[in-house]
Amino acid sequence: MKSLGKLITTALLGVALAGGAAYAQEMKFFRIGTGGAGGTYFPIGGIIANAISNPPGSRACDKGGNCGVPGLVAMAQSTNASAHNVNAIQAGQMEAGLSGAATLHFAYNGIGKFEGNAKPDLRIIANLYPEDLHLVLPKGAKLNGLADLKGKRVGIAQAGSGTQIAVELIIGDHGINRDNIDEAELNNSQSAERLADGQLDAYFYAAGTPVAAMIQLDNTKGMELYNFTDEEVAKANKIVPYYIPSKIAAGTYPGVTYDVNTVAVSGILVTSATQDEELIYQITKALWSKTARKLLDNGHSKGKVITVETALDGVEGIGVPLHPGAERFYKEAGLLK
Repeated sequence: MKSLGKLITTALLGVALAGGAAYAQEMKFFRIGTGGAGGTYFPIGGIIANAISNPPGSRACDKGGNCGVPGLVAMAQSTNASAHNVNAIQAGQMEAGLSGAATLHFAYNGIGKFEGNAKPDLRIIANLYPEDLHLVLPKGAKLNGLADLKGKRVGIAQAGSGTQIAVELIIGDHGINRDNIDEAELNNSQSAERLADGQLDAYFYAAGTPVAAMIQLDNTKGMELYNFTDEEVAKANKIVPYYIPSKIAAGTYPGVTYDVNTVAVSGILVTSATQDEELIYQITKALWSKTARKLLDNGHSKGKVITVETALDGVEGIGVPLHPGAERFYKEAGLLK
């Protein structure tokens, strides 16, 4: 809070020193739900928050400053990821958040784990990047198939997360459920620590590669990634249609020297229908500005694949509307009819 107070004080002082030529902008806070610190949502959410912010008193975009929304202070908040974020957005506890496409579809339509608890106010700002499903094993360990998880200690991601929703559907199709595994509901960092300490036999996590907690695990204790068979990929895609065939290339994690077949889901930037159209228009515009491009390219390896050209990829198939402000930007940019 001290650093935020300093930021506000500095910003207001800058406005005061500018004299009569300047005016005090209205400050608006914009909370973005992300994920755990060891995953990819958290750093990507932080980059997005930085890109769209331009606190009162900051230099304007055309004068060499950040090309964020004038007066906006965006903040990335660590959460339990997708399911937590869509719940918080619907409840008005956050203005935006990151979510996997599958969770977004289920939540908006009130199906699956959201049966009877639909989130009709959810709206899309942009498709971001693919999140690969990792099934992490101790160094030297091997599974002959997903059915081999029976009787093992398995991390199924944090409670209510998009990963957990999908994982339970995928492994359930192979006869694996909470009755025949010792499940652990943990975030990525906690899962990696438990695996390293010998307290887990395997854990699932979906995130953009490379994942910080897995890099650390790979560099210390070492790890293996489960290589899904073509049949398992097809079955996963059938039961969770928004998880599509994907591949984690050899060397993504230095100790994993082989290609890994898996499935992936798109990570989506989501907001609420109750958010002002002009504000979301300006935020969408700022997300694809020249300064945002530099931040994305330099801030995280997954940032490079977050582009305006792919911002609408797969969005129509999710069945969740674009926010009118985002829609207006994409129409003006010639990306949407």
